[in-house]
Amino acid sequence: MGELVTLGEAMAVTRVSGIGPPSPGAAATLSYAGAEATVAIGVARLGHRATWLGRLGRDAAADMILTSLRGEGVDVSRTVRDDDRPTGQMTRHRRTADRVVVAYHRKDGAGVRLSPGDVAAEAISSADVLHLTGITPALGPGPAAAVERALAVAGQAGVPVSFDVNYRALLWPPEQAGEVLRRLTGRAEVVFAGLEEARLVVNGPPAGDDPAVLARLLLELGPREVVIKLGSEGAYVTDGDEALRVPARQVTEVDPVGAGDAFVAGYLAGRLDGLGLAGRAELGVTCGAFAVATWGDWEGLPRRRELDLLAAGDGVVR
Repeated sequence: MGELVTLGEAMAVTRVSGIGPPSPGAAATLSYAGAEATVAIGVARLGHRATWLGRLGRDAAADMILTSLRGEGVDVSRTVRDDDRPTGQMTRHRRTADRVVVAYHRKDGAGVRLSPGDVAAEAISSADVLHLTGITPALGPGPAAAVERALAVAGQAGVPVSFDVNYRALLWPPEQAGEVLRRLTGRAEVVFAGLEEARLVVNGPPAGDDPAVLARLLLELGPREVVIKLGSEGAYVTDGDEALRVPARQVTEVDPVGAGDAFVAGYLAGRLDGLGLAGRAELGVTCGAFAVATWGDWEGLPRRRELDLLAAGDGVVR
């Protein structure tokens, strides 16, 4: 059983039900989200150990998040609780049938106070993989320094690093983000990026939308393995020697949010399983399909016993 350690932000989420702008009295669901936490849950549901490192407030929202993560089998024993800042909040609503609007309320939250001192070095040193995203360094100087500390610890211990570019335009401009994301890409062993994210990172001659070209340019920055996430078209995966394109599984989309993180969780679980590129990618697209076919960022992530469920020919499992 391999172990993943990840570092990042988790926020309470209010999901407004129905379609259209939020209105007084509208039904809503309370949950939580965070790219790194989603990956930790996905890896844990597939039978591996997972640890989430982060900073939360000392409030009911944080209690909810930690209780749920523990229930999912994620180790949160090293989470830092902030007495002065609340847990960050996020709201989501479906403005039209095919457009989800997400609003973040994190500026004064505990997550943006993440610092190098919050990084549990002993947890990272004993891990099989450290997973980071481009969201954390975009939160501010403290979180960016925490990422650097985590990378330094992993480097000293020989722990491979997984990095999901996860560019968020609302957090920082492309010219600032590109430089940082490029550097982090070069320090990772496995890199995940969408087409636009890959173009931002390589910052070279126009590469168009050819995932093979973009993946090659990313490999030249230093990682050993590159995954270009293609959404409903699947993924392109290469380690420089082998390359393959894996189609997405055909499901009815219910909620697109969290699909990329679900893919990463499946891919990294496959890596911890010892699978080759094809097996990792297949597990990734399977987890992504479960995510988009159910509500929520992480709630629909599959357990190992459910992985064949999507193969049911008539849609009914008996």
